[in-house]
Amino acid sequence: MDWNNCLQNITNNGNTVGQAATLGCIPVLFSNLVNSAFIFAGSIAVIFIIWSGIQYIMSGGDPKKAETARKTMTWAIIGLLLIIFSVAIITILGYITGAHCITSFGFTNCQTNITGN
Repeated sequence: MDWNNCLQNITNNGNTVGQAATLGCIPVLFSNLVNSAFIFAGSIAVIFIIWSGIQYIMSGGDPKKAETARKTMTWAIIGLLLIIFSVAIITILGYITGAHCITSFGFTNCQTNITGN
């Protein structure tokens, strides 16, 4: 799903003058926001892990500073693991249930094929 599928041409006297977003862009926007949020959260967790490592090295043997750095690293690793596991759980559920479309975030990824008798 990309932006080109949800844009509508704007015409003036028969000439195309540009494109405008339609309501069909909401799934694209939602998908991009979710993916960006995962990337942002993972990046922040890695930055905190690096920062806490620097704090631990710079503690100079001070037990209070070392403990603060250790706690920061613990919570950063827990946060990173939550991010990784959330993606893994969604992927595993999609594989187990056969609904592979839930691994790509958006509204129109899953389509049913229901036929009546």
